[in-house]
Amino acid sequence: MNDQSKIAASIEQRRPFHEPGEMVIRNVNWAGTKALYRKEVRRFMKVQLQTIWAPAVTTLLFLVIFTIALGGANRQVLGVPFADFIAPGLMIMGMMNNAFANSSFSLLAGKMQGTLIDYLMPPLSNGELLLAIVAAAVTRAFCVGLALWGAMALWPGVHVSPAHPWAILWFGLMGAGLTAFVGVLTSIWAEKFDHAAAITNFVIGPMTLLSGTFYSIDRLAPVFRTISHMNPFFYAISGFRYGFVAAADGDVLAGSIVLLGLNIVLAVLCFTLLKRGWKLKA
Repeated sequence: MNDQSKIAASIEQRRPFHEPGEMVIRNVNWAGTKALYRKEVRRFMKVQLQTIWAPAVTTLLFLVIFTIALGGANRQVLGVPFADFIAPGLMIMGMMNNAFANSSFSLLAGKMQGTLIDYLMPPLSNGELLLAIVAAAVTRAFCVGLALWGAMALWPGVHVSPAHPWAILWFGLMGAGLTAFVGVLTSIWAEKFDHAAAITNFVIGPMTLLSGTFYSIDRLAPVFRTISHMNPFFYAISGFRYGFVAAADGDVLAGSIVLLGLNIVLAVLCFTLLKRGWKLKA
């Protein structure tokens, strides 16, 4: 093969079009994914008083009210003071709620405002689109979690020193990722903001509040204890709490496996719906 043939073959291999009009993206478009991620992060950071600090203050009020109403420093749960017990649960609860709020807004707002094409038209694959939206939602969750941790660390009578940092990071990531994927599913399915609000009020809210945030499930009746173990939010909260107080209501390893499996299933489901364009493309 002469030099001209080698050059022609090299150009053909690097050519972005496999067939006329058919785009072939062989590698991940990191630049585009990063641009969309930064757009989503800047969107909630521009109104951080509402998206980060307001949820942090609201969750902190839960800590104050429940520690005063349910025994204060005199009550112990799982061998630790009640305030130390509920503080990690409140942190992960705030993180999961805000991850859902962020990811459920993006595509739905595009539908309502007629700007959905801004998400579908750029040269991003469905996986890259999903990665950017979920990563931005997890980023917001960790921003809220850090704000809450800082406030609780300064709050008298509350101890939130990490005992197992790996558990905090892992279950924080898995819990926020879980609700972020649910948020993406909601934004694909919903046709108006009322639909997303219904999921928040009747699914996300009850599942977070009834997952052992304010109590140990060991004190529940066997039937309700079984129901709690069927709630995936329970594993996120229990594992995250383990990272701070080195005590948990359930098996930490089993919880890790359950959450990882659910995140994979939800990621595949989101990817499939995005690929089919269900309720997104005409």
